[in-house]
Amino acid sequence: MQHFHIHRRHLLASCLAWLATGAIAADGPAAGAAWQPTKPINFVVSVAPGSSVDMVARLLADKLPAALGQPVIVINRPGASGLIAASSVARAEPDGLTILIGSNTMLGAPHTLPKGAGNGVDVLRDLSPIIVPATSPMVVMAHPSFGAKTPKEMVAQLKARPGQPYATAGQGSPFHFAGEMFKSATGTEMTHTPYRGVMPAVVDTVAGQVPLTFGALGGVTQFLESGRLVAIAVGERRRSPLLPDVPTFRESGIPIDFTLFFPVFAPAKTPPAIISRLNREMGAIMQMPETRAKLLAAGVEARSSTVEEAREMVNEQYRVFGKLQAEFKITSE
Repeated sequence: MQHFHIHRRHLLASCLAWLATGAIAADGPAAGAAWQPTKPINFVVSVAPGSSVDMVARLLADKLPAALGQPVIVINRPGASGLIAASSVARAEPDGLTILIGSNTMLGAPHTLPKGAGNGVDVLRDLSPIIVPATSPMVVMAHPSFGAKTPKEMVAQLKARPGQPYATAGQGSPFHFAGEMFKSATGTEMTHTPYRGVMPAVVDTVAGQVPLTFGALGGVTQFLESGRLVAIAVGERRRSPLLPDVPTFRESGIPIDFTLFFPVFAPAKTPPAIISRLNREMGAIMQMPETRAKLLAAGVEARSSTVEEAREMVNEQYRVFGKLQAEFKITSE
């Protein structure tokens, strides 16, 4: 009888040990161990190659393998203002092996595109923010022949010659919203001229085809430095360290605050430990002097955020776009 009790105790101990091991394995990184990917990571970019968003993605993809031990493959999936890329990542396994980088445009798209665009993806429900690794100030730029160097001079020119065109990266883009906000705040008239991306709009402004463009600083600093474009104002609350001599709209009494930011997402239900590890490694890369220097030269400011800060930025921008769409009735196809 005594032997039976000993055997039962041993069996119970073995079962408890097995259950404990199973629980740790099931919980994986959530149990406290650092998540380590076992396969290459796909980094989906919501725009075509060559943009500021793409540049940030490739800088991260270049340095993440040293921290995570796996290659990172950049995949560009433009379309539907970022919702095509968002949809593809939302459908992926929540295992940290498929992540997304986009911009504010993706948060405005659900309000301006037809219902169900991007395969019906809901960016708030179907994606989990990881970090906001970089920003680029929204800047209004003019061809030198426009004859304005400040917001007040811009208003005077537009009132003297109403209806002049302004270029943006596209119908329903953040820059389109900013242009309509400017018109409303200043009582001026401009005609929106949408392009397919920031650079085509900038190129035509440099060529004098349109006098003004509302865009991002990323990728256009060479035109400002050469004098082929004039920076009139930035859409931030404080002057940008990237353009310290250029005033904000608010300095001229025009209530416009718009910064382009590049959020990184994982599929919803990705374990918090995976989100946390990716946040930590990406944040560290953004603080590297060489990373900051490369981005600064391109008109992009490296930064970092906690997971919660990223979520708050995403939620707030989504709310703001909804409010603006209701006011200006901007739609896109």
